[in-house]
Amino acid sequence: MEKKKKSMKVPHTFVLLFVMVVICAVMTWLIPAGSYDRVVDEATGREVVDSASFHFTEGGGLGPFDVMVEFIKGMEGAADVIFLIFIIGGAFMILQDTGAMTAGVHAMARKFGRQQNFVLMLFMFLFSVLGGTIGMAEEVIVFIPLLATLCKELKLDRMVALAVVMVGARVGFTTGLINPFTVGVAQGMSELPLYSGLGFRLIWYALILVVTGWYILRYVKKIKKDPTLSIMYGVEVEGDDEVDQDADIALDGRRIITILAFFATLVIMVFGVFQWGWYMEEIATVFLILGVFGGLVCGMKPSQIAKSFIKGAQEFVFAALVVGVARAVLLTLQDGGIIDTVIYYASSALSGLPKVVAANGMYIFQLLLNFLIPSGSGQAAATMPIMAPLADTLDITRQTAVLAFHYGDGFTNLLFPTLGSLMAAIGVSKVPFEKYIKWVMPLCTIWIILGFVSVTVATLINYGPF
Repeated sequence: MEKKKKSMKVPHTFVLLFVMVVICAVMTWLIPAGSYDRVVDEATGREVVDSASFHFTEGGGLGPFDVMVEFIKGMEGAADVIFLIFIIGGAFMILQDTGAMTAGVHAMARKFGRQQNFVLMLFMFLFSVLGGTIGMAEEVIVFIPLLATLCKELKLDRMVALAVVMVGARVGFTTGLINPFTVGVAQGMSELPLYSGLGFRLIWYALILVVTGWYILRYVKKIKKDPTLSIMYGVEVEGDDEVDQDADIALDGRRIITILAFFATLVIMVFGVFQWGWYMEEIATVFLILGVFGGLVCGMKPSQIAKSFIKGAQEFVFAALVVGVARAVLLTLQDGGIIDTVIYYASSALSGLPKVVAANGMYIFQLLLNFLIPSGSGQAAATMPIMAPLADTLDITRQTAVLAFHYGDGFTNLLFPTLGSLMAAIGVSKVPFEKYIKWVMPLCTIWIILGFVSVTVATLINYGPF
C-alpha cells in the first residue's frame, strides 16, 4: 500500500511572528546601532531626521529576556487598536443578537443579489476613496463584519469581504490622491506644493483600482463555479457552519431603527475622523453607544446586552492579541537601534546611480523599509528629509521621490505583519494569515510591477513641478 503524503502544516500565526521577532533580535547583533538626530521642521511642525547627522551609537544586541519583554511592550503600544477590536466585536454581536443585522443583510441580498458584482465593486470603490482622501486605514476594520455577513448571504467567503474592505481602502491609501498621512506629509517635507501632481496619481489610481476589481471578481467567479476552490474551503470558522435559522426574521420597525442607527454611526465616524480628528478612542466609543442603543431599542435586557457583548469580544480575542504580537517585531528593531543604520546604508548605496535606476532603487528601498517602519507618516518623517535632497543630486524630481515613497509605503502593507491594521483586519475577518498571503501575493506582485512602471515614467517625464 502506498503511504499517504503528509501535507506540510503551516505554523500558527503567533509562532510565525515569534520567529520573526527572534530573527529581528539576531539582526540587532549583526547590524551596528546608529541614529540620526531629530529636529523640528519649521514648515510642518513635525519631528524629522537631520540628514547630515548620522552617527553610530552604543547598544543593540537584544537578549532572550529582552525579546520576551517586547511582546508585553507590543501589547501596551497597541492598546488602542486592541480595545477597538474588542468593542467592535462586542457591539456587532449585540446587533447580531437583535436580529437587525441578519434581517437587513437578507433584505439587501434579496434586492441586489443579481447585481452582486456591482455591489461589491461599489463598496470597494467607496473604501478606496476613503483611503485616498482621508487616509482611512485602521478605521475600515469596523466594516469587515458587515461585509462578511453580506458575503455569507451571497454564498461567498470571508476573503471576499476582507478584500473589498481592506484591499479596497489600500488602493486609495497607496496611490496617494490627497492622502494627508503619506502624500501630504511627504510633500510638505520635500517643500512641494500640497497635493501637487494629482493628475498623474489619478491615472495610476484608476489603473490599480481596475486591476484590483478584476482580481477580486475573478476570484468571486471561480468560487461561485466551484466552492472547493475557495481559500477558506475546509477552514472551520466558528458560526459559519451553523444553519442560519434567522433567514425569515422580520425587518420590523425596531430593527429598521437599529439599522438606520448603524449607518448614522458610520457617517458620524467618517465625519469625526475627517473634521474633528477622531481616532481609536472616539471610534470605539460611538460603536459602544451603537451596540447598547441597538440592544435597548430591540427589547434586549441589560444583562442580555452584557452577555452578547462579552460573547462578541471573546470571538475577537485572536484578532486583538495578534496586533500586539505583531507590534513586538517593530519594537525589537527600534530598541535594537538598527533602523536608522539601514536608512543610512541604503541612501549611501543609491548615490551616484543613473537616475532611472536610482529612482527605482528608492522605490525598492521604501518597499523593504516598510517592514521596519509600517507607519506612512513615520516612514515619511524618517526618509524624506534624506531622499528629497538625494533626489536633487541625482537629477530626479522631488515629486518622483515622493511617488517612490508612497508606493513603497503602501504596496507591501498588503504583506508585512508589522502593520497592525493589516493583522487586525485579517483577525477580524477570521481568514487565516497563511491563507490570506496565498490569496494576496499575486495581486501584490502586480501592484509592485505597476509601481516600477509608474516610477520609471515619472522619472522620464520629470514629474513635477520639481
